[in-house]
Amino acid sequence: MEHLPLFINIKHRPCLVVGGGVVAARKVRLLLARGGRVTVVAPELDAGLQARQAEFCWLEQGFAEHHLDGQFLVVAATDNAEVNARVYQLANRRGILVNKADDSKRSAVIFPSIVERFPLQVAFSTGGGAPWLARLLRARLDALLPRHWGGLARVAGTLRRQVQQAFGSSDERRRFWARVQDDVTLTALLQQGDKAGAEAWLRQAMTKPLAGEVILVGAGPGDPDLLTIKALNELQKADVVLFDQLVSDEILALIRPEAERVAVGKKAGHHSVPQEQINQLLVEHALAGKRVVRLKGGDPFMFGRGAEELQTLKAAGIRYQVVPGITAAAGATAYAGIPLTHRDHAQSAVFITGHCKQDGEEPDWASLARGRQTLVIYMGLMRSAHIRQQLLHHGLDGNTPVALIERGTTRQQRVVRGRLQELAQLAERVESPALMVIGEVAALADSLAWFTPQADAAGIDTMERCG
Repeated sequence: MEHLPLFINIKHRPCLVVGGGVVAARKVRLLLARGGRVTVVAPELDAGLQARQAEFCWLEQGFAEHHLDGQFLVVAATDNAEVNARVYQLANRRGILVNKADDSKRSAVIFPSIVERFPLQVAFSTGGGAPWLARLLRARLDALLPRHWGGLARVAGTLRRQVQQAFGSSDERRRFWARVQDDVTLTALLQQGDKAGAEAWLRQAMTKPLAGEVILVGAGPGDPDLLTIKALNELQKADVVLFDQLVSDEILALIRPEAERVAVGKKAGHHSVPQEQINQLLVEHALAGKRVVRLKGGDPFMFGRGAEELQTLKAAGIRYQVVPGITAAAGATAYAGIPLTHRDHAQSAVFITGHCKQDGEEPDWASLARGRQTLVIYMGLMRSAHIRQQLLHHGLDGNTPVALIERGTTRQQRVVRGRLQELAQLAERVESPALMVIGEVAALADSLAWFTPQADAAGIDTMERCG
């Protein structure tokens, strides 16, 4: 890319815009917003420029070379290609910064797309090659950047020296801002425009010790695009992340690069790190003053033992938060084209786990075997024969449709379908992690499936059926 990204101070500097149409109006608006002393050369102005005529100098005439005298920045924005080329050539010859609108190859400077939370600015460009992509990125960033961050940046600038004095190392300062940036009280003050109140709150916060905290974060069912904005924010503030095997590499790549990563290897049937040791690690890191993210597949409170971890933290007097995630029952079934409820087939959905504590009580199989409901079973592969036996014994029809969704929402997703009476055989063809769906709605995957994983592109049928 030929252009070097720079932020240029144009406040009170002379800027010339040649042209009076829609494109020129857009450039004039940007220059005025940043304090430029703008002159417009054009025989006539469009309605937008006319409405702001008092804010700039208008020379009601065609372009001449002497208009370049003393200019810091020049924009060629007429609808005449020859005039634009002449402006560019003359300005370039004089060494003046020049932008030829909609022609990045012949521009010394280009205007990037901007997302702004004054004084915070994010500017980016595709070099003029894909303006649609720049617009898409702008929309995404505009949605992601919290509205109060502009006020936060202003207050942070005012208190920068005091924060440096209060916290001796850059790591301590980073942890301080990570702790306070999304505090509900501070956010409310900033949103209300109460700068004095926000500064007072932050001064008080500086006097408090940097205590550790644990955030339980749901990573969702696998597709990184299903991660919540809050979850992403926490991953980028963490000092330490303890993660399970169910968390995908794409999501792990979003963790702050400097953060310590601890694989606790928790997955159905394979606990390389015992739960008690995981609890202890959370406590130890938090007591060391660190911001700890406990990253779990799906949702932390859906068969994820999140409540047990919070009970340990509460007993140790450690602060904690919970960031919900999309659970596999909602995510994997949606990607497989299986509605959890349907007016004609299922009026309720029941979530159960096939993996219980040793000597744990059996579920109420008689209730689970009722018709016109959907059973969604987590971690049920190893007990598939027992599940089939109990449901059949308590009266559920052996021809009831079932679906096993392997690695749901990911590019490796595979759906194996059949009947309840074949459940044990179907389970032998599926690898963990997999979700089990039992009920009439499972048959709708044939007609409602929409997700095309990468395997389809290779000619592999990712919807297998039996019976």
